[in-house]
Amino acid sequence: MSEGPAGRRNPKEPWGGVSPFSIKTKLGALVVIAVLITTGLMMIAMRTATELRFITVFSMIATLLITQFVAHSLTAPLDDMNAVARSISHGDYTRRVRENRRDELGDLAQTINRMADDLEAQERQRKELVANVSHELRTPIAGLRAVLENIVDGVTQADPETMRTALKQTERLGRLVETLLDLSRLDNGVVPLKKRRFEVWPYLSGVLKEANMVATARAGIASGSGSHTRNDVHLHLDVSPPELTTHADPERIHQVVANLIDNAVKHSPPHGRVTVKARRGALPESLELEVLDEGPGIPRSEWHRVFERFNRGQVPRPHGPGSDGGTGLGLAIARWAVDLHGGRIGVAESERGCRILVTLPGLPSLPS
Repeated sequence: MSEGPAGRRNPKEPWGGVSPFSIKTKLGALVVIAVLITTGLMMIAMRTATELRFITVFSMIATLLITQFVAHSLTAPLDDMNAVARSISHGDYTRRVRENRRDELGDLAQTINRMADDLEAQERQRKELVANVSHELRTPIAGLRAVLENIVDGVTQADPETMRTALKQTERLGRLVETLLDLSRLDNGVVPLKKRRFEVWPYLSGVLKEANMVATARAGIASGSGSHTRNDVHLHLDVSPPELTTHADPERIHQVVANLIDNAVKHSPPHGRVTVKARRGALPESLELEVLDEGPGIPRSEWHRVFERFNRGQVPRPHGPGSDGGTGLGLAIARWAVDLHGGRIGVAESERGCRILVTLPGLPSLPS
């Protein structure tokens, strides 16, 4: 008996192991019907004294008609699948095979349709990647080019304010390139983890201090260029117990926490508060992390899309006042880093704002 994923029985098959609508059953029924027709005609011939040649001709005609009917029912869907496969090979992922059968060809049709869905989704993501990256690169490059052209043409002087504007654009380019490198690592497969045991409080405190320093530096550059950035959000750390430790890759966890904080800050109201909580998990050296903001929150219908690439949210002002919007890759990279650890990340219930919950497994449990 064939089984589906995770050892589940294929619902299309009965407990006997062969579906009553399978091709094997149909071919077996064809042989039985041909034998019955031939036997019946032979018995009629013996009782009516009909010549054997007429009975043979009638038997062959009846068998051929039935065989032709069964053969057509088998080859027609194959022609349909061939046409769909040819369209997919030419880059047309919109066509689908009709799923109106309950045999092996019906299973094959479902597989082809799932393959077409996956290829269509990949093609859409590829186009979105090109469009988003092109847009994100064009904006800082155009700004940097305008500043440099003004300096070369003598329109403006290379004073500190002008150079701060140029520096801001190059930093945006640097952040985008770093994000794309992380995305490349994500697509290339598993990255070796360098796990070690470390104390959570000083580690997270350093991450938050770094986030504050980056926000302050960006605000200084932005103030000289007439732009705005988020430096009005208060970051709060809550670790219990204070001596809490965990076993993980610090560099990858830094990616997770930094991206979650950056996302929370962008969605926070003016002078809002972002809280990072750390608690001991169920297993040895395991860890539960929470990042909570006071923003508009995420509709439940969007929870499953939060960690998709280039998803920037659907709220009216998703990134708060003065944000540049980001690339929509931060949460996707955070999920990748958590998955490398074998942990879980997701949106959790919250009375206010958005609450992201991360669970890291820590040390593997020893068999008792």
